[in-house]
Amino acid sequence: MIGKLKGVVDSYGEDFVILDVQGVGYVVHCSARTLQRLPAVGEATSLAIETFVREDMIRLYGFRSDAEREWFRLLQTVQGVGAKVALGVLSVLEPPALATAIATGDKGAIARAPGVGPRLAARVTAELKDKAPAFAPIDPALIALSGAVEDGSAPQPVSDAISALVNLGYQQAQASAAVAVALKGAGEGAEAKTLIRLGLRELAR
Repeated sequence: MIGKLKGVVDSYGEDFVILDVQGVGYVVHCSARTLQRLPAVGEATSLAIETFVREDMIRLYGFRSDAEREWFRLLQTVQGVGAKVALGVLSVLEPPALATAIATGDKGAIARAPGVGPRLAARVTAELKDKAPAFAPIDPALIALSGAVEDGSAPQPVSDAISALVNLGYQQAQASAAVAVALKGAGEGAEAKTLIRLGLRELAR
């Protein structure tokens, strides 16, 4: 089994890179985000590899980090998520953002991935929610706040602040994280306008 490849970029395809390793060209399928961050043709790089072996094919999947590969594996433990969908999710969300989206139940962020509808996004967040904090340092206060917003038990200023930030174009997970930080600084009784101002300051960092 191949776990890592280090070589020179030979060429790019729509969803793969050909990596020349001492004269042997390996076709390695990658997420769009990974492909965008690989160097130009002729330059050296290395990829963490996941090898799929089936009766009719052997396919290599490449990742810029072990964390990305672990998420690729974890996503496929959810029914309905195969390698193509997992790569699609990793194309729109980096591992830290994916962990936060799952931990906070941000189904909308996951549904942006190609091949992921609302129902599958809900299944991903539900089945992986307990595992997400182990894959990224997520503030427990953020998880608690997101849960309170989802079930309607969050204070009105908090819900209003998150809604305002979302209306300004931020993702639900980004808005929730910013308001969670703002709430720590301003205190439990802070007004929505204060949380919005502090949240915007946090998002601008």
